[in-house]
Amino acid sequence: MATPAIEAVDVSRTYQLDGVSVPALRGVTLTVAAGDYVAVIGPSGSGKSTLMHLLGGLDRPTGGRLVLGGREVGSLTPPELATLRNETIGFVFQAFHLLPRTSAVDNVALPLVYRGIGARQRRERAAAVLGRVGLGHRLHHRPNQLSGGEQQRVAIARALVTDPTVLLADEPTGNLDTVNGQAVLALLEELNTESGVALVMVTHDNEVAARARRRITMRDGVVVADSAADDPPADSAAVPDGPAAGGDADPTAGDGTERAEAAR
Repeated sequence: MATPAIEAVDVSRTYQLDGVSVPALRGVTLTVAAGDYVAVIGPSGSGKSTLMHLLGGLDRPTGGRLVLGGREVGSLTPPELATLRNETIGFVFQAFHLLPRTSAVDNVALPLVYRGIGARQRRERAAAVLGRVGLGHRLHHRPNQLSGGEQQRVAIARALVTDPTVLLADEPTGNLDTVNGQAVLALLEELNTESGVALVMVTHDNEVAARARRRITMRDGVVVADSAADDPPADSAAVPDGPAAGGDADPTAGDGTERAEAAR
């Protein structure tokens, strides 16, 4: 039996705010198989962003068991977790988080710096992935020379350059117009189908969620519906959603983006 890309068992996350315990997740259990395509939906405050932080190894659960790429998060040191994140997870966010004074090819190559890969090989791999997302002619353009849709494609290429097993997308079309948003979704779905990378997408848009093969609905820190268990028809409508939860996860954790920008 294949090892799941992600496995969460009774995972909880509680934050301490001014001495008060605030539960964000209250015992979430789910499995993301290799090649899965999952949309996570729910109203503001439902725990979607907290779950995304945990699934991406950006945070640790307060309780329960979380396994990424076959390794239990709770047993890892911070450097080990950062390495696992770099090797296993690719991040795509609503805000593109590109270094503004850096070319597309060097933005994409950045995660490879922390694998000790030489500059020439980094740029070759980055150029190949940019070609894969249709930007082979934009290698040396800076973000302000690219459209919003092109910037999101650069961000997707950066997420893919490490050959992750899971792609986490947090409102990936939120800053795009309808045409560019549809193009980005089509690209993510193509990558999911052709590469077998598991795609987990947080969205408040029911039309976007309805495209996924599986939909997980959250409310008050728990999973209240999972179409994998319910086995609905393929054209079933998504569960009504509330407003989007605010705040993106920190995409710089473990890939060095923040440190590289600060050094400039």
